[in-house]
Amino acid sequence: MKTKIVIINGHPDPHSYCAALAGAYREGALSRGAEVKTIDLSEIGFNPNLKYGFRQRTELEADLLEAQRLIKWADHLVFVYPTWWGSMPAVLKGFIDRVFLPGFAFKYRENSSLWDKLLSDRTAHLIVTMDTPSWYNRWIYKHAGHNVMKRNILKFCGIKPIRLTEIGPVKPSTQEQRAKWLDRIHRLGSKLA
Repeated sequence: MKTKIVIINGHPDPHSYCAALAGAYREGALSRGAEVKTIDLSEIGFNPNLKYGFRQRTELEADLLEAQRLIKWADHLVFVYPTWWGSMPAVLKGFIDRVFLPGFAFKYRENSSLWDKLLSDRTAHLIVTMDTPSWYNRWIYKHAGHNVMKRNILKFCGIKPIRLTEIGPVKPSTQEQRAKWLDRIHRLGSKLA
């Protein structure tokens, strides 16, 4: 049975290095026979603002309905995004706010502080670019952005295990280093399939 993978490129620039990394993962997975779909947040149209929170429903745009369909279809989710201000870009946070809704990603239990995890039959991989050195992100920032994505969002919805690959620091890197990272991500894609 083929692995069904959805790659979510969370960078708003269609010509970003994250787009190249997402493409490398895709090619690696396809080379091993996986079924791969892509959600590129630089290309789809939606309002990232969850205007009323969960108090009042905001109708989903067609691209977000398709994103929910693909996430339900997938066995494995791959999020590729940069770290900006210690976390994900606003477009990715807005995508999560609008797509990972009660009734889709989780369900609160009546008269309880517990909830049902509605995406529990999926795994995930985070491929995160940074300009901050990895040691600094770990010891000074305590992996704050990674923890939000892994624990507060994906595990909250039942997605596990969640792997993490940090790429960086990107800004001072050479073309040779970037090519090596692309090759590494291609290999990661081919291993999962």
